[in-house]
Amino acid sequence: MSLTQVWLGLGSNTEQVLHINNALQALSPILENMQCSPIFESESVGIKSNNFYNLVITGETSLPILELSARLKEIEVDNGRYDKASKSLPLDVDLLLYGDTVGQFDNVTLPYPGVLANAYVLLPLSLLSPFNKHPVLGVTYHELWQGLRTEINQKLWLIDSPWLFSA
Repeated sequence: MSLTQVWLGLGSNTEQVLHINNALQALSPILENMQCSPIFESESVGIKSNNFYNLVITGETSLPILELSARLKEIEVDNGRYDKASKSLPLDVDLLLYGDTVGQFDNVTLPYPGVLANAYVLLPLSLLSPFNKHPVLGVTYHELWQGLRTEINQKLWLIDSPWLFSA
């Protein structure tokens, strides 16, 4: 069974500690060697809501892209993501990178377009995997952050996160 390194973006704007821990616990059986970036608080982008907690995690999985994507949706559902009565976003889990794969796979675009558009994705990714290269641009995530940080107009605050679930 071959393993592929993946990177996921996690975000929550309600009961952030609970939902992020729930996600990490649910992901631990399907991701080997899981590592987490620092967690950042950010203002919401595109919706009026509470501030978000965001982080990027990486690990290795044997699941193919579409099966992994389906599992991520299940984890979101288990945390109330698609509850029509809720005006918040309890948990958002995005597949950012699947190895060096590039392309469109049903509803999954790789690499995830938000990597280059959102500071709350690119900064934690650049801290977690600074020397990994974007599969299309061929530039490291550290270099991308250095070059784009002034262009991405989003405020982030590093938060203390000793409460994180550890796999």
